[in-house]
Amino acid sequence: MKDLEFHVSEATAPKTEKVLKDFGEACAYAISRCVSGGVTMLVDVVTWTKAAARAWGGDEAVERYEEDPDASVHERIVIKADSQGPVP
Repeated sequence: MKDLEFHVSEATAPKTEKVLKDFGEACAYAISRCVSGGVTMLVDVVTWTKAAARAWGGDEAVERYEEDPDASVHERIVIKADSQGPVP
């Protein structure tokens, strides 16, 4: 869906590092950054249209979109991950 984007950034410096079109890829990138850099990451779900909101979350997401169609972020997901090394 061209009007649905996932903007990934560090929580402490929310300047977008990557814009991806696939949620799984956005989460994988965020988790990789968490583990390698010891940071908390944000995945901002950006819906540019009602159709994008529906694709993201169905009727509930459309209702949220219609409440404030000019909102810059439809939903924010915070990702924290840490490597604990080998487990015996």
